Amino acid sequence: MTHYFIQAVIYLLAAVICVPLAKRLGLGSVLGYLIAGVIIGPITDLVGEETNTIQHFAEFGVVMMLFVVGLELSPKALWNMKGRLIGLGGLQIGLTTLIITALGTHLDFPWQPSLVVGLIFSLSSTAIVMQTFAEKSLNKTDGGQAAFSILLSQDIAVIPMLALIPLLAIPSYFGMPDIASLSSDHSTISLVEYLTGWQYAGAIVIAITLIIVAGHYISKPLFTWVANTGLREIYTATALLLIISIAALMSLVGLSPALGAFLAGVVLANSEFRHELESNIEPFKGILLGLFFITVGAGISFAVIYDHFLLISGLTFALITIKASVLLTLAVIFKVKKSDGWLLTLSLAQAGEFGFVVLSFSSQSQALPTEWVSILSPVVTLSMFLTPLLFIFYDKVITKHYLSNQKVREADTIDKQGQVIIAGIGRFGQIINRLLMANGFDTTVIDQSTSMIERVKRVGIHAYYGDASNSGLLHTAGLDEASLLVIAIDDKEDVLRLVKYVKQFHSHVPIVARAYDRGHAYALEEAGADHVFIESYLTALEMSKTSLQVLGFETEKAEKAKSLYQQTELQHHQQLFKAATESTKENDLTKNFIELFISLEEAMQKTMKEHLHDDINEKSKNDL
Repeated sequence: MTHYFIQAVIYLLAAVICVPLAKRLGLGSVLGYLIAGVIIGPITDLVGEETNTIQHFAEFGVVMMLFVVGLELSPKALWNMKGRLIGLGGLQIGLTTLIITALGTHLDFPWQPSLVVGLIFSLSSTAIVMQTFAEKSLNKTDGGQAAFSILLSQDIAVIPMLALIPLLAIPSYFGMPDIASLSSDHSTISLVEYLTGWQYAGAIVIAITLIIVAGHYISKPLFTWVANTGLREIYTATALLLIISIAALMSLVGLSPALGAFLAGVVLANSEFRHELESNIEPFKGILLGLFFITVGAGISFAVIYDHFLLISGLTFALITIKASVLLTLAVIFKVKKSDGWLLTLSLAQAGEFGFVVLSFSSQSQALPTEWVSILSPVVTLSMFLTPLLFIFYDKVITKHYLSNQKVREADTIDKQGQVIIAGIGRFGQIINRLLMANGFDTTVIDQSTSMIERVKRVGIHAYYGDASNSGLLHTAGLDEASLLVIAIDDKEDVLRLVKYVKQFHSHVPIVARAYDRGHAYALEEAGADHVFIESYLTALEMSKTSLQVLGFETEKAEKAKSLYQQTELQHHQQLFKAATESTKENDLTKNFIELFISLEEAMQKTMKEHLHDDINEKSKNDL
């Protein structure tokens, strides 16, 4: 038992030290985990042969990840992706496999093992790519969506690959004993080992049907029953039971546990328990994925790499080059343009974690000899290790290149001046503009969003593209003669800069400005804005009033509570404003501001209690 505790300390300590450092250096958490594994594995030899066993356990993090991914996709959304799943994903797998197979046969290897290697190398790392996409918020980009479609296609393709590989075995070519002479492996439990082809197909259909039926008809009463216990740990245990049961079922019929978990996630995507399931699974998924990345790093054999350095490095380079060429070609064909095309190319140019599974299965099925597997495993590992570096290249080089080459649109010529200038026509600016126009005021709208400008122009609004903080543009818009400047820009610094400029050179123009939060509001007031509104303040007050009504307050009483809150804040406003501006100059909250804020909260509670006491007394008098 002590040995396991020590191993756990080593793995966790390596992660706690390396991952934050990697994040701080802009390398990403995945590379941090991989480096941690290299340090405790081949460099210091703190972990040993148990790494492979731990890796098989940690691979369950990939299963959980695909379950969470499935929860984000409804069956309808999955159906809408069929074009990219079959076209983009199918072509990537097919072309990559074809090229590598052709190269193998050109080097005088039989087509069967060449095809097996092509299938293995056609797969990419779902774990690394999806984790990095989530960290860098690339999931919703066109390149990220295309990459996800290919990854999903690859995960599905693992099933026919595992069915095909035993048919490609040629033990006589490698001088291996005939598979019939080998004792069968009884360590793996299988329900389909002795079934015919049609029986095996039926078993697969039954397994998938069970998952769908359970998701639709059993999950709701089960989770309702568990939720009624009020025990969160039992809910977590039930979520884990669901995923582990699906993984076990899929393994028993010889299918991918990850694919089964993904299918279950899709089935439950429209369930009311979806968010609760996701929140319960997320911590386990993160820990196991991190552990998986560490074991990948720890599993690198420097001895094998040293002995076959040119071969392994050459194969790794060839793998990345071939896959990148295929992906870049597909990006052009499927119109994944500019930086998104490069994101698709660089993110999937590696081999994946399922490559280890298929390699091991190929060895057991005598489709590949042990010597080949010992060479190909480091190739898969090194390509995965290089993936975070490819993401860094994308961030530092590709993205900057496309940003620098973007044509900057010149500001529109403002040919009509209104009484009111509105800077920013987003969700706030639109409401203000509509109300002013409805009451007979002409407005001039300036915004930096091309799509927004074109949209509001269609409904007859005088809107112009440009930077409202540009003094020349404001002069053209008629700032000298304007009756009011409304600032509803999202960027906090731009708003503050604009207020300072207008108050310095056009002090006669009143300014109504939107603030992001209390601190921003104080800064705008100090800069000279005449009227400042915190963007969520009034909405929050209305929600608070409604909440009181739901909790039993009468409408009049709830409205009075809201008014008292505003009055109390207003009474303390000048003191808080003064303290906040002083603390801003010191770049920190002063003790005085914190004390004043606490006194505001105390005054708020006291006022509310007095109000409640007065209401009770008034009601008692009326009752008498």
